[in-house]
Amino acid sequence: MSAPKRDDTRAILRHWREAVPDDRLAHLIKDAARALVRSLSVRLADHQVSFGHWAFLRILWEGDGLTQRELSERAGVMEPTTFAALKAMDRLGFVARRQVGKDRKKVYVFLTPKGRALKDRLVPIAEDVNRIAVDGVPGEHIAVARSVLLAIIENMARDEERLDRPMPSTRAMARMVEAAGRRRGRAG
Repeated sequence: MSAPKRDDTRAILRHWREAVPDDRLAHLIKDAARALVRSLSVRLADHQVSFGHWAFLRILWEGDGLTQRELSERAGVMEPTTFAALKAMDRLGFVARRQVGKDRKKVYVFLTPKGRALKDRLVPIAEDVNRIAVDGVPGEHIAVARSVLLAIIENMARDEERLDRPMPSTRAMARMVEAAGRRRGRAG
């Protein structure tokens, strides 16, 4: 590991252990997730696969022939994000998008042989990242962490249902910010 990266890691650990040992759990989870994503992203890049494509590949390996909308929902991303990713994955030869039947509005996504073959190469890489992440952590601690994280996911899903409103898209947020700026400009 190069010195700047080692220094960054030390700074993050010092932050969590010394500066804010009782900071919000969401921040700690975010930093842990960021570290896992970075580690996997570096390894996926060796195979010309971006982390953004990884989520879609994992879903499609479970079963392809989904519509772009279904894929968006399962990945938890907005449809424009899915469209852009699938367009790139199509260019790379990982997926094929096509209409099936008479409904011309629905586009279905299918893995190509190249996309399907990635599974045997990439899944072991993800498993290695997971092994690295928990190296030296006792099994019972891992079980507790899994239990806690699953409870958090369940609690947040219930909260989202209770709120009963969709997450605003990036475009909708941009419009809200723009409108707030115009109102502020008139008030100032």
